[in-house]
Formats: sequence, structure tokens, C-alpha cells
Amino acid sequence: MALTEVLNLLMFVTACLFLMAGFPVAFTLAGTALFFALIAEVLGVFDFSLLSAFPQRIYIIMTNEVLVAVPLFVFMGVMLERSKVAAELLENMSRLFGAMRGGLGVSVTVVGALLAASTGIVGATVVTMGLLSLPTMLRRGYDPALACGSISAAGTLGQIIPPSIVLVLLGDQLSTAYQEAQFRQNIFSPDAVSVGDLFAGALFPGLMLVGMYILYQLLMAWLRPESSPAMPREELAELSGRRFLVQILHSLMPPLVLIVAVLGSILAGIATPTEAAAVGAVGATLLAGYRLDETRRWPVLAAGISLVAMLVLTAFLDLRMQRTTIPAIDMIGIAAAIVFTLCVIWGLAVSLARTFRTEILHNVTRTTMEISSMVFVILIGAGLFSLTFRGLEGDTMVEAFLTSLPGGVVGAVLVVMLLMFFLGFFLDFLEIIFIVVPIVAPVILQMEFAPGVPLSPVWLGVMMAVNLQTSFLTPPFGFALFYLRGVAPPEVTTMQIYRGVAPFVGIQLLGLGLLAFFPGLATWLPLVIYGR
Repeated sequence: MALTEVLNLLMFVTACLFLMAGFPVAFTLAGTALFFALIAEVLGVFDFSLLSAFPQRIYIIMTNEVLVAVPLFVFMGVMLERSKVAAELLENMSRLFGAMRGGLGVSVTVVGALLAASTGIVGATVVTMGLLSLPTMLRRGYDPALACGSISAAGTLGQIIPPSIVLVLLGDQLSTAYQEAQFRQNIFSPDAVSVGDLFAGALFPGLMLVGMYILYQLLMAWLRPESSPAMPREELAELSGRRFLVQILHSLMPPLVLIVAVLGSILAGIATPTEAAAVGAVGATLLAGYRLDETRRWPVLAAGISLVAMLVLTAFLDLRMQRTTIPAIDMIGIAAAIVFTLCVIWGLAVSLARTFRTEILHNVTRTTMEISSMVFVILIGAGLFSLTFRGLEGDTMVEAFLTSLPGGVVGAVLVVMLLMFFLGFFLDFLEIIFIVVPIVAPVILQMEFAPGVPLSPVWLGVMMAVNLQTSFLTPPFGFALFYLRGVAPPEVTTMQIYRGVAPFVGIQLLGLGLLAFFPGLATWLPLVIYGR
């Protein structure tokens, strides 16, 4: 084995050991890379001048418009969490489905999907659902294992259901890897893959997992009725009439409108993911302001309606003002857009004042800053790690290894999926996306299933996202299990959590297998929407 190969393997193992020991991720990656670069320079197998490209990498990261979506989506998710939208939604969904056996489990899955589509933050969703729904399910007589498994599985849907931070970061890395793969094939006008493609590709697999979770809940209620009891009759008597319908709509409609506005604008091509994230951040702030004072709701309602109206105008009219000739219909649209913008500013100012007075805005902005800073510092550290790895010819080593595996592209994809699955026990998705994907994706994306049948980057990205979600759930190291363990009542044992989540891991693996054998589940919608 060549000296550079030994150094690459030692660098990777050292970084993993320090990460598992709890050292800060960004400094571990950057420090390990710098240490091994110095050793390789002394041994004469590394040119230290390669690191002069590192400042340019930092500049590219900081000026990447796609990554601006990260703090905006984080802000949107944290604002919705702090404004008690999740609590009201879960309470009313539980009452809606409570008349049937397994109804609470179904409501947890539905709310988990809605929160995933509106927050995209796995840890926050699992903790919120655990605090709100686990005591209720236990009080209603649910089997503790089933309750814990349902909450953990529903909470991890934020990994795969768009708009997800995981998909934003994964899409950015895959876009770079796909261009690099095409350059290696001497294709100098490369096709592009965007975060929007990945959002569209992940939508059906995400909904498929939601459906499979619900089917399992109903099957358990049928096979073991005592594990999933219905609500008592005296409580069901209260759940009728117009007032209850109003409560359901009151809790369900605002998040649904926000999801449709954000995700719909991306899929319809009206907005980029970054622009849609800004819409989501504004919409979440308006929703928080509305919830804080519903007696004076007209400024916020007018702003919300105006925000949706501007999206509609953008879809049907050309609102650009830098034109020599503007048709009359476009001028009317521009004038209407100006009025709608003023309404949004008015409602946003009112909402910001309300959230500022209640100190919600302080907590949201601080949390957003902390999470966003962590993401970007890790990205910079991973950039130095990747640069050193390539300087030691690690990309050549990885390419030789993957292309020599039996089974061709199938064998290579299987090995990469197993690697990511096991790394998911010990590392967060950020480290895996920033370390593993830039190394292996350019190699895999050069391969073909058959002559003339290239591997789809969207399919590969969705496979990676579902794989990471499965790893998040798998005992004994799944991150979602630790999140739930931290908020579960003392009477719930760790073994009950493990036992409850095991069937959902099986469902995840089944979904991953279906996605592997039927790539159209991920590639059909992007092809219909974007033509690629």
C-alpha cells in the first residue's frame, strides 16, 4: 500500500475517532487535515502550496446563494416551534383521529409529516413531539414501545420531506459532485442538478414513508387492539359540531398554506429554494404574530393574503420594471405588487413587534445564528479536509476502490450506502454530507447502470437522504433515540424505545429497497416538472 493511501486512511480514521470523542466538528476536521498535511509535507508526498486554494474555497462557500436558504429555513422552523403551532396542531389532530383505534399514532405521523414540511429540523421535531404527545399517548393506555417508535419515526421525516435542510445541503454538494463527474468524462457543458430537483425527487418517497407508517399504525390497532386504544366515549361526545371544525381548520390551515406557498413556489418554478425560504421565514413570522394576538389580526391576515397574492402574480405576470416597454396588464400587476408589498411590510412589522415583546424573536434569532454558524464553520472545516484528502490523491484511491468492486455500479452504491449508514450511528448528517459525499459522489456519478443508462444524481441524493434517516432511527446509536430519551418520562425504558422503533426501521429499509428497485419514485416528478 502506498504511503499516501496509508495517510489518507489514518486521516479519515483519526477524524472519526475525535468526532466520536465529542470534539468540535469543524475544528476536528480542519485540525486533522492540517496535521496530516504537515506530516505528508515532511515525508515529501504532499505539496503544501495546494492549501493556498483554501481561501478561495471559503469565498465560494460564503458567496453561494443556495446556502443562504439554510439560515432562512432554520429561522422558519424555529419560529414555528416557538409560536406553539406544533402544540395546537398535535392537540387538534389527536382529537380528530381519536375516535378510532390507533388514532393517536396516526395523528402523530400526520403532524410529524406537516412539521417536517414546515420546519425540516429533526432534533426539534422529535423533542417537540416527545414533550407534547408521549405523555398523552401513555395516559390513553398506548403501549410505550409503540408510542416511542411512532414519535421517533415521525420526527425523522424532516430528513426526507422537503423543504429539508438535509436536502438543501445534500443538493448543493451533489450539484458540485455532478459537475465534477461530467468534467472527468470530458463533458464541458455539464447538465445541472439543483436543490429544487432534489426537493421534487424526495416528495413521493417521503409521502410513501408517511403512508407506510400509517398502515403500520392501523395494522397494530387491528392485531393488538390493547396497544392502541381509542379515546373514551365521554371525550368523543365533545368532538362534534361547527366549533370543533373551526378549531381543526384554525390549527391546520396556516401551516398548510405556508407549506404550499414554500414548496409549491419551488416546484412550480416561481421561486428558487433560497427565495422560497425567505417566503417561509416571513410567513412563519406572520403566523407567530397572528397566534400571539388574534384579537387584532387584520394586519397579519392582510399581510398573509398579500404574500400569497404576490406569488400568484409572479406566476402569471412579468413584474420586471427594468424594461423599455411594459404592457398595460403588467403595469397593473406591478402596481398591485407594490400595494401587496406595503401590506406585507405592515403585517411583518406588527408581527415582529409582538414577537419582540414576548422575547420569542430573541430566542429564534439566537438559535438561528447558532445553528447557521455551526453549519458554515463545519462546511469550511470539511473544505480543508477535502482539499488535503485530494492532495494526498485520495480521490484516485476512492475511484480505484469503487470501480474495482464486483457488481459495478450496484456494488459501489451498496458499499457507499452501508458506509453512510454505519457512519450515521456516530456522526451527524452534516459531517457525513460534507465529508463522504464530495469524496464518493463524483466517482459514482460517472458510472452507468447499463451502456447509455447513466445513474441519476437525484435518485442517488434521495437514496442517501432516506439512508441517513434510517440510520438516525436504528438502535442503539440512532440520534433520534437519544433526542427522545432526553424528554421521555422516567417510566419509559431505553429498551422500550429500541423495541418500539425496530418495526419502523424495517419499514424504512423496505422503503429504501423500493426506491432502489423503482428509481422512478424519485426521478419521475423532477422529469415532469423540470424536464430532467
